[in-house]
Amino acid sequence: MERIEFVSEEFGDTSSLKTETLLLNMGPQHPSTHGVLRVLLRLDGEYVVKATTHIGYLHRGVEKLCEHITYQQCIPYTDRMDYVASICSNIGYILTVEKLLGIQDEVPERAKVAEVILFELGRIESHLIGIGTNALDLGAMSVFMYCFKERERVYDILEIVCGARMTTSYPRVGGLPLDLPENFSEVVRNFIKVFPETLNEVDKLLTRNRLWVDRTKDVAFISAEDAIDLGLTGPVLRGSGVPYDVRKAMPYLDYENYDFEVPVATDGDAYSRYLCRMEEMRQSLRIIEQGIDNLPDGPYIADLPEIVLPEKELVYTRMESLIRHFVLVYEGFKPPPGEVRLAVENPKGELSYYLVSDGSGQPYRMRVRGPSFVNLQALSKMVEGSLLADVIAAIGSLDIVLGEVDR
Repeated sequence: MERIEFVSEEFGDTSSLKTETLLLNMGPQHPSTHGVLRVLLRLDGEYVVKATTHIGYLHRGVEKLCEHITYQQCIPYTDRMDYVASICSNIGYILTVEKLLGIQDEVPERAKVAEVILFELGRIESHLIGIGTNALDLGAMSVFMYCFKERERVYDILEIVCGARMTTSYPRVGGLPLDLPENFSEVVRNFIKVFPETLNEVDKLLTRNRLWVDRTKDVAFISAEDAIDLGLTGPVLRGSGVPYDVRKAMPYLDYENYDFEVPVATDGDAYSRYLCRMEEMRQSLRIIEQGIDNLPDGPYIADLPEIVLPEKELVYTRMESLIRHFVLVYEGFKPPPGEVRLAVENPKGELSYYLVSDGSGQPYRMRVRGPSFVNLQALSKMVEGSLLADVIAAIGSLDIVLGEVDR
């Protein structure tokens, strides 16, 4: 955005006048920073000359903590990174450990399909929060209420599956800890029947709303070349016209067998990123419906005694099962020495886990490539030269979660 200079003959030659820029801290307590993010802004009037992001106010050292506990005990830590889509982070980690163990083919089909359904529900949940809070930041409170109403429906489904709503810790290495409830298919089908109505209402409230368009169109622009150079992924990258989606590029959980499209916009602004998220929710509904239609009966966890905990009934009645349960909980299973990396298409972009095993029951090294952390570096490029008010729109369009940025 070019700044327009107003020159008046009344003041004569103003070239010798001294001008100064203003240094302004936005955050870490600012509600629109979506967490404890501090953005140091240098302003020339209402225009941003430079923006510097500072993190570190929430740092918990998740990766280092996971190097001192068993692989199974790491699962709740993945919840606390992108906590608005915790089930997606859970599944990404579980798939990485299964790859390290070399047991991908041992996981029952019922568990794989269930994980796809839950992953896409997590994507919808995340996008609802992303769009709702972005709209709230820019003054559209009604949309926030519509989005959070549907988010609660997703939480209801997660609750009947695992008993938790926000931090699920549900999947396990080898499959699911418990079978899906009997009414799972019915509840999910009811959701995919009702949810499009609310999605259409959000579409009517925002997509052609003059205020929303003015606040997001041609705002927080980033080109496809810059997005690729910065390593951006997810709706932020696809909003700049790059059709990269891990589910298509490096399929996992048999995503290659599902019929869905990757939404792409071309303008590279906040409005394009909003459109991508809206359409991605519709595509997630297509995937969920296919998953429910093809959800098989049968086992829900692999038959691998050296990795999977025995059933509780056997623990209570058989000494061998009790001993195996104790050893697996206390020492953990022990993958062969080696290293693996696996990426999944998290709602915010590419989430990848890197694990190194030294043959013990604990990860020797664990590293996480989080999409929010990588995408956040684009903020400076998006807002420099723009108005101060556009910083709020830019942060909301990135849809970051500081739990993952500052893990």
